[in-house]
Amino acid sequence: MFRKADNSHEYHAIIESMSDLQTDWLKAFVATVDAGTLSGAAQEVHRSQSAISMQIKKLEAAVGRTLLERGPRHLSLTHDGQVLLGFARRMLDLQAEALAALHEQPLTGLVRLGVPDDYAGKYLTPVLKRYAPRHSGVEIQLDCEQSTSLIPRVARGDLDLALISQDHARRGTPLFHEPMVWVGSARFDVWNRSPLPIAVYEAASLGRRSAIESLALQGRPYKVVYNSSNVAGQIAAVESGLAVAALTQCSAPAHLQILGAEQGLGPLEPMRVAVYRSAASRGSKAVDSLYRMILQTLRQAGN
Repeated sequence: MFRKADNSHEYHAIIESMSDLQTDWLKAFVATVDAGTLSGAAQEVHRSQSAISMQIKKLEAAVGRTLLERGPRHLSLTHDGQVLLGFARRMLDLQAEALAALHEQPLTGLVRLGVPDDYAGKYLTPVLKRYAPRHSGVEIQLDCEQSTSLIPRVARGDLDLALISQDHARRGTPLFHEPMVWVGSARFDVWNRSPLPIAVYEAASLGRRSAIESLALQGRPYKVVYNSSNVAGQIAAVESGLAVAALTQCSAPAHLQILGAEQGLGPLEPMRVAVYRSAASRGSKAVDSLYRMILQTLRQAGN
C-alpha cells in the first residue's frame, strides 16, 4: 500500500519514486478526482479524455500502484490514491505559489465572492488575511447568503466564486467536511418536549434536511417553530428557549450547549464544503489567484 511504512527503507523507496512525477500527471489525477469522471477532468484541464487517461496510467506506472478504480458510472480512489492525493495537491499548490512569486505581475480586477454567513468568520477570514496584503489591487465584492442561493448565482455567472455546502459530489472542488451539531440553551430543557420544537434553515437547505432525517430515523416527533436562512435568527430562537437547532459546528456559539444522545438526539450528517467557480470566470487572473488561495488555506484548515 502507498503509505508511510514502518520500514524506513520501504518509505524512502516510495519517496524516491515520487521524485520523477510530472506535473501534468498530477494535474490530470487531481482533476479526475475532483470531477469524478475522465470527461469532467478533460474539461477542467483543457485536454482530451484519452490524454487524461494516458497521464493517469503513466502516474500509476511511475508509483507502481493502482490509484483509481474504474466503476460503471464513476471513478473512485483506492487507498493508495487517497494517500497520493494529499501529496499531489500540496505539490501543485507549491508549484503555483512559486511561479506566482517569480512571474506574476501585480493583479487588478474584481472578484465577486459568495459565502454562507456560518462559514464566513472561521473560514473566509484567514483566506482574506493572506490574500489582501499580497493583492491589494484586487477588489473583492462579498455576498453572504446560504448555499441554496449562492449555487444558482455561480452557475449563472453572477458570482465568480463561492464557498458552498455541496448539494452533490460534483459541485465545485471539495475542501473539507464541516460537522453539524444540535444546540440548545442550558437554561431551558427544550429537548425534553414532545413534539420537539426545532429552528431550521430554509426549506431547500441541506442543514434542514439533515436535521429532519436524523429525527425521522429516531422516530422522534418534532415541529418546526422557526424558519430562517440567517444563523443569528436560529441562535436567538435557541437562546430564548423557543427551540433547539441544528447548526454547523463552526457557527455554534460557545455559550450554547452541544446536545446528543444524553438529550435523546441522534447524529447529524456533516456538510461537504467546497469552492464553486463560475465558468464565466475562466481566464481571470484575479479569480485564479483567490481560487488558489482558498484551496491552499482551507484544505489545510480541514485537515
